[in-house]
Amino acid sequence: MHKIRNLFFLILVPLFLSAQPEGKIQNVLLIMSDDLKASALSIYGDKICKTPNLDRLASTSMIFDRAYCQGLACYPSRPSMMQSIYPGSKKKPVTLGEHLQKFDMHTSRVGKIFHMGVPNSPRNGDSGLDVPACWTEFHNTKSPETYTHGLYRQMNRGIATRKMEGRQGIGTKERYWAAVEADVNDGSDQADYLVAEKAVQLIRERKEAGKPFFMGVGFFRPHYPMVAPKKFFDMYPLEKIQIPPLIDGDLNDIPQAAYGNMGHGLNETEEGRRGMWQAYYASVTFMDEQLGKVLDELDRQGLSDSTAIFFTTDHGYHLGEHGFWQKSNLHEEVTRVPLMIRAPGLKPGRTRSLAELVDLYPTCTDLLGIPEAKGIVGKSLVPILENSETTVRDTALSLHNERHIKRKGAGIRSKNWAYMNYGEHGEVLYDMNKDPHQYTNLVNDPKYAVIVRTARLQLEDRLEEVK
Repeated sequence: MHKIRNLFFLILVPLFLSAQPEGKIQNVLLIMSDDLKASALSIYGDKICKTPNLDRLASTSMIFDRAYCQGLACYPSRPSMMQSIYPGSKKKPVTLGEHLQKFDMHTSRVGKIFHMGVPNSPRNGDSGLDVPACWTEFHNTKSPETYTHGLYRQMNRGIATRKMEGRQGIGTKERYWAAVEADVNDGSDQADYLVAEKAVQLIRERKEAGKPFFMGVGFFRPHYPMVAPKKFFDMYPLEKIQIPPLIDGDLNDIPQAAYGNMGHGLNETEEGRRGMWQAYYASVTFMDEQLGKVLDELDRQGLSDSTAIFFTTDHGYHLGEHGFWQKSNLHEEVTRVPLMIRAPGLKPGRTRSLAELVDLYPTCTDLLGIPEAKGIVGKSLVPILENSETTVRDTALSLHNERHIKRKGAGIRSKNWAYMNYGEHGEVLYDMNKDPHQYTNLVNDPKYAVIVRTARLQLEDRLEEVK
């Protein structure tokens, strides 16, 4: 009897989805950037970076000011989001794409949604650690990455050359600090251009098919090596870039376990630090241009009124704040991510409600009217989309537990506080209202002893969800 009921349900739901009236959400477009820090975007307060297409999307979306990743690197973060489980969990729910396929949705991927090693995967055109079962179809792209024709710079060593010989590519730490001002003006040899081109084609095909779809569009930039056409670098003259200050004694009040990557010499030269910001901005703006092509095609095909759009990234990024670089600790620049959700039929707005990337899975199914998958830990953000003042979570959990990390830790972000616990190596507490840039660790201040104890208990409770 149960089998008959389930069969009836599986038949009924696809019919319901395909028969929804115009204006109802039938499709979902998940657009991801890579290594994109929220604070580098104009919608989050940056005064320099140019992202007209993201701004356009934001104007019709709910913007989340307090969205947080669960893993601090690409590999733990992306599968965590696509399965709605915390990194390190033994749970094995089906991926979002597999779940949607059960309800007759076409699922497709172009570019990086699950983890792909960069620059390895775009150089080779392979799928990296993608989960093929998640997709009805998937497509990879190839690009020359560091070996793009143009001016190559290695920021931590002060190298600038047009020669191909000696460039740092796959498998070296020096690739972290490499950028190329590409000669090809439209970027048509780059992965993100090709991702957008393929996404446009897939949108046209989905329109012709007339079947509900879920599409993942994964851009690679601004992930290193930061490669973009020269014209995007020219938008950001080095002398006009403002870099974070390096303050003597800044790190004296936090344990060494809370340190991030110190940049392999980047902190020793202002020119190198400015160059990193320039390359990052250029890469973001190049990615934004490609994003615009996807949004335009959705409009052109008349699908915007029936398609929900999620835009986010896998984690944030340090660009010299406190002397830290990349994504190697639990500070706000790493754990906070940009997130905007456009849901046709719901008003755009802005919210300070806490959200996690694991919440995107149940939010997607909720918007589509599809039952929630078993075993997931995320919570639907639809109540927030309906009312920006709604609270879904009291805390947001982030984990620093990658296999190669020796100083493992975990942190929670609450309404007013950021707390990080590195076990025997120490703790950190910041007042996010008075100290949003995280300069003063309060964990040893007796005045905050109650708050520290409360944060410890909150984190302990949240870690039970990881199992």
